[in-house]
Amino acid sequence: MSEANQGHEVSYGNDTWTEKAANLLREVFETDCEVYFVFNGTAANSLSLASLCQSYHSVLCHELAHVETAECGAPEFFANGSKVLLLEGEHGKVDPRAIERAVNKRTDIHYPKPRVLSLTQPTELGTLYSFEEMRALTDAARRFKLRIHMDGSRFANAVAALKVAPKDITWTLGVDVLCFGGTKMGFGVGEAVVFFDRELAREFDYRCKQGGQLASKMRFLAAPWVGVLRDGAWLRHAAHANAMAQRLETGLAKVAGIQIAHPVDSNAVFAKMSDTAVKGMHARGWKFYNHVGAHGEARLMCSWDTTPDDVDEFVADIKEASGAGKFEEVALRR
Repeated sequence: MSEANQGHEVSYGNDTWTEKAANLLREVFETDCEVYFVFNGTAANSLSLASLCQSYHSVLCHELAHVETAECGAPEFFANGSKVLLLEGEHGKVDPRAIERAVNKRTDIHYPKPRVLSLTQPTELGTLYSFEEMRALTDAARRFKLRIHMDGSRFANAVAALKVAPKDITWTLGVDVLCFGGTKMGFGVGEAVVFFDRELAREFDYRCKQGGQLASKMRFLAAPWVGVLRDGAWLRHAAHANAMAQRLETGLAKVAGIQIAHPVDSNAVFAKMSDTAVKGMHARGWKFYNHVGAHGEARLMCSWDTTPDDVDEFVADIKEASGAGKFEEVALRR
């Protein structure tokens, strides 16, 4: 950001920093993809989905997907009414059989025609689709002539955990567009929309402008990508966050009354804990969402700057909070 703030540059994405960032992403994915930068994940998901379907189409996604539960209807809004249809599957992962059921449920003209399969990698519950699971899903999507969108707000964590080349879980399997998250890697703002099928990106710049996503000083959205991609920091940071989640899982597994709800595949731990424990931890200054996930679990996220001491302190505090009654309010420290 500091480097990009030197001198003068052309506006609206025609600057050298945006070009550098886009070219680095092409190197990372080993293909000539089309790249756009937007402010946030909701815009990335909504505008990219709108580019894949018409208003009379539908988007298939897991019932816990962010595009369904946490984007205030933005995907439907920007796609002029395309309907989101929900699929089931354990631990936040779409069951391939659910795709066939959804596509064949109705084929009459009165029903919104399925057009897109949206997958989240890692899922909203922190689990990962393996290469084989991704292959089964993309094969099913192609069999029914569905476009494939990937919500990758934490895509870096998936690549680090699976230890694969980014191309191996995206375009080589048929993914058409990836929303690659930057803020979850530590950026102040900015996500990348990566079109592997360039034809689908036609006039996407107009969608960005209309949707309020065309930054006049685009270099400030693009520059952080240059910083993390050119020396591999994106993978180092993601691998560290994943390791901290594994450490947290190990610690929580030893605490009586705490149950790990889903496999810890990336940087998220979903845990079932008593209301007493939750209140005690909140009183001690720890901030996390409760009553989320599949069955109302606490969502505990580890980031690129979470330290082993942070994890160990959290585990020590929850051991006390799980068996305590009342705690005095203390100053926030998280």
